[in-house]
Amino acid sequence: MNKVKIIEAFTSWQGEGNDAGKRMLILRFKKCNRHCKWCDTNVKMRISNEFELTLKGIQETVDREKCGLLITGGEPTFGGNFEQTRDLINRVKANVYNVETNGCDLVDLIKVVNKNKNVSYSLSPKLFNDTDFMGYKRLVKELKDNKKVFIKLVTENRPLIISFLDFLVEIEFDMNRVFLMPEGTTKDAIVNNAPFVFDTAEKYKCNFSSREHIIYGFV
Repeated sequence: MNKVKIIEAFTSWQGEGNDAGKRMLILRFKKCNRHCKWCDTNVKMRISNEFELTLKGIQETVDREKCGLLITGGEPTFGGNFEQTRDLINRVKANVYNVETNGCDLVDLIKVVNKNKNVSYSLSPKLFNDTDFMGYKRLVKELKDNKKVFIKLVTENRPLIISFLDFLVEIEFDMNRVFLMPEGTTKDAIVNNAPFVFDTAEKYKCNFSSREHIIYGFV
């Protein structure tokens, strides 16, 4: 396909995870397979209309802005977003790509993406029940040795989150590929929740990600 359907396209900086601070063209899909109550883009996805961008136009923006490509949502691996994400990575030339995903069809996406591309898959587990927990355990086991997969986890003092971190240690997941983030949609909430996340990151010997886009308001 030569076009993609999205609800947002703008150049900014990545605010969290392993590519934090990098300048990116951010493309946001509308549809998602999950409906998380706390999602800070739920309203945006519901009220925003899709529009089309050509891959040629996206390439021109990447070249002009000298930026990477950040693909988010919604869910980039869900439904029709899957093929569009594949084509964005395989056909647009950028120095770095980052796919923000809840893992929906991540294994299949990795199989069809050009392995020579500098892609990071930022997996954000949604851990709300035992079914979620078991599903992400299976997924992470399958992706454990893929160094392009990073885990980006909003970290609260909930049993499932702590159990998931214990699981990562148990299977000897590379904790340098794990980024813990404070919960919150405002600067004050991020700051207030940060101490627990710092302590947890110290305990599990992984990374702290402060979610700069919320703190500084650049997205």
